[in-house]
Amino acid sequence: MKNLSLKLEDKIFQETEHILAKVHKNRNRYINEALEFYNKIQKRRLLASQLENESKLVAGESLSVLAEFEALEDEAV
Repeated sequence: MKNLSLKLEDKIFQETEHILAKVHKNRNRYINEALEFYNKIQKRRLLASQLENESKLVAGESLSVLAEFEALEDEAV
């Protein structure tokens, strides 16, 4: 486990302390869980962005393949 020193805005610290008193959770555990949750959200956003970018890269090729299939279907009729 790594030690970390950080500076929190007063408002965030006070709000966190208020919540900790109600949920009866250790501050370190709470911050670890919060960062783990935030990391998951960021990973999803990064993946969504990557998929969007890659989808744009192959969009033209996909339309070309679709047109070829449609042409084959028209010939079969």
